[in-house]
Amino acid sequence: MVKILTMIFALFATISCTTVGGSFCAVEHPIRLTKAEVATLSDGSVAAILAHNEKGAKLCGWKA
Repeated sequence: MVKILTMIFALFATISCTTVGGSFCAVEHPIRLTKAEVATLSDGSVAAILAHNEKGAKLCGWKA
């Protein structure tokens, strides 16, 4: 649970940053959760993680 909360806090910190291409891709990575981890998160947290991963896919070419 601590790992999940740490990832969520890191996610919210990066969402507030405005970056184009370089620095986001250099410091971030996709957030990959197990089904069990997803089941414990709020809908808002799941949406934030999805937004993070979609941003990475668009800017950095992350694959699902």
